[in-house]
Amino acid sequence: MTLYILLGVVVVLLLGAVTIYNKLVANKNMVAEGWSGIDVQLKRRNDLIPNLIETVKGYMGHERGVLDQVTELRTKSQAAQGVGDKARVEGAMGAALANLFAVAENYPDLKASQNFMDLQKSLADIEDQVQLARRYYNGTARNFNILIQSFPSNLMASAFNFTTVEYFEIEDAAERAVPKVAFP
Repeated sequence: MTLYILLGVVVVLLLGAVTIYNKLVANKNMVAEGWSGIDVQLKRRNDLIPNLIETVKGYMGHERGVLDQVTELRTKSQAAQGVGDKARVEGAMGAALANLFAVAENYPDLKASQNFMDLQKSLADIEDQVQLARRYYNGTARNFNILIQSFPSNLMASAFNFTTVEYFEIEDAAERAVPKVAFP
């Protein structure tokens, strides 16, 4: 009888370990899926940038520094590795694109260009998709990190070398600030 009880306890422990391991694997895959979503949207944005620069270049000849900065950040974005590095570069890219659109405000012909308006709308749509992908990724990263740090799954996570993942966060405090609106 004692043997059956001991065998029952071992079976329950093994089933628990398998369940926890499968939960860790499932959450790790969800994090990878979330990162893939971000990566796809950032690639779409990077593919749109050359068209945007070509459209703007004809109108903004003496604003070369703004265009060069966007081009340089696009190259860095494509070469960035890891969540933290990618987040830093993409934060700078967002600021550079905002600067480009702010400078474009000084060129009425450019603002009226249908091609420019279409590119601006496409970029806004992509930015919305990037935000959705970031939220999904960060949610899956949070769930995975909680699972890795919680007992008893932390025992299984350390045994199989599961490690916490970084969040895709905004690095620049200025990007978090609420814009000031002033009426004359």
